[in-house]
Amino acid sequence: METIKKIDKEVIDELFVSIPAGTVDMRDDRTKESWSVDINCFEFSKYPITQELYKAVTNESPSSFKGDKLPVETVSWIEAVIFCNRLSDSLEKVKCYTIDLETEKITLNSKTNGFRLPTEAEWQYACQAGTKKIRYGELSQIAWHKKNSFNQTQEVGLKKPNEWGLYDMLGNVWEWCSDIYDETAYGSYRVFRGGGWCDQERSVMATTRRRSHPFSFKIDDLGFRIATNLQK
Repeated sequence: METIKKIDKEVIDELFVSIPAGTVDMRDDRTKESWSVDINCFEFSKYPITQELYKAVTNESPSSFKGDKLPVETVSWIEAVIFCNRLSDSLEKVKCYTIDLETEKITLNSKTNGFRLPTEAEWQYACQAGTKKIRYGELSQIAWHKKNSFNQTQEVGLKKPNEWGLYDMLGNVWEWCSDIYDETAYGSYRVFRGGGWCDQERSVMATTRRRSHPFSFKIDDLGFRIATNLQK
């Protein structure tokens, strides 16, 4: 794959909103475990990554539903990570990931100024916008799901955002996170969050957790958005 020579820095800067520091309460319904995570300030893309931006960075168009402003989908976790590195390269930032595809070993340096997937805790904290709520509004007003999506993804940013200006955190496409779900039970499976266009209401919540294989799993209701450390 060939990365395009230049990405407009202003376009990327406008994609992000600043997320303040705080604490989020997490829970695994399978194990009944609960825990709290402290969150540092970071920057988060206000929309899922669109097909237009994904193609600009990777020169690829993998999505099942085609449209520049539709969220990219049918991408694996590793493809999302590769996108992050290539976007970092294009803007001359320090890459967050070291990737060895032969051994499938991925190392994250979360201290760089490059782009990365959010941690699961960052994702939930940003979705809830500092609250404890399972949703940030009435579902039909904030999310595309089974009852209103017309059986496909929809353009990003058409539903109401949460209080921090993030759109489509729930519904439209699930979003990959950086974390391994449970290495003892599922090996290298990675987390994804948020619910998708074909999910029933009960699955479209800020607290719903799913997981799958980072290299082989891709589907038409799973995409991603990106984070970067708040630059001082």
